[in-house]
Amino acid sequence: MYNDIIFKLGEFATEAMIYEVSCFPSFGLVSPVSSGSHTDMDYFTFIDSTTALNRYFLEMASAGYSNDPINKIFSNARKIGEKAEKAMYSKTKGVNTHKGMIFVLGLGITASSKILYDGGNFNEISKLIKNMTSGIVDNELKNLSTKTNLTHGEKIFLEYGISGVRGEAEMGFPIVFDYALSLYDSNKKLGQNNRLVQALLGIMSQCKDTTILHRHDYETLLNLQKNSEILINSGGFTNSSNFSEINNLNSHNEKHGISPGGCADLLALTVFISKLKEEFFRL
Repeated sequence: MYNDIIFKLGEFATEAMIYEVSCFPSFGLVSPVSSGSHTDMDYFTFIDSTTALNRYFLEMASAGYSNDPINKIFSNARKIGEKAEKAMYSKTKGVNTHKGMIFVLGLGITASSKILYDGGNFNEISKLIKNMTSGIVDNELKNLSTKTNLTHGEKIFLEYGISGVRGEAEMGFPIVFDYALSLYDSNKKLGQNNRLVQALLGIMSQCKDTTILHRHDYETLLNLQKNSEILINSGGFTNSSNFSEINNLNSHNEKHGISPGGCADLLALTVFISKLKEEFFRL
């Protein structure tokens, strides 16, 4: 039973990563069709990185499937995540394909595994992520004024007060659990590619994506949120009259180097949680 759960969680994580990079149009993200807004990576860079990360997601699942207290589980998972980052950079020759994904999916896998170990219910996963990451924003982002060599996320917090993926985690990823999951699960009729793009549009309408803030500015982020919200509120891919505007938004992002990398991480988590919910909770 233990091995079945661990390997299934690893399988879902790998699927989620491949699904995310395989959908198109993806609004500046890498896909099989285009490198999007990126010149240093392509679809095969992501496949290489995904295969290198698989073993570490299995290790995170194993760390979660434990009677250890959640602070110890979270600490162990972050150490595994550090090893995963090194493996990613080694495989991609220094290109950051999945740093945010390692954190986001790693939390999803670790928390899910712990809930399965404890025999808990689906709704406890988001709560456990909140508990695991409680205090992470204060601990890691509130005392940066004297720190040197700031990460992109730390610089953005100082400039805009936006806590990025740490803040999302500390809230239990509400964009995923309270919004994107339902959007994704309710659109199976669109086919796999289009339901992924539909969920991505929805996430872009909600997420304060620090990847965009790092490369551009707050106005660029607000415009992307607004344009995505207009499309999703008018039906997104369920409304054929939106197709040209969806393609226009994709072309605009590619032309201007806009890439919603944080949204991509949340899309992968949405796919992972959807598969987990169906397999283990029969929901």
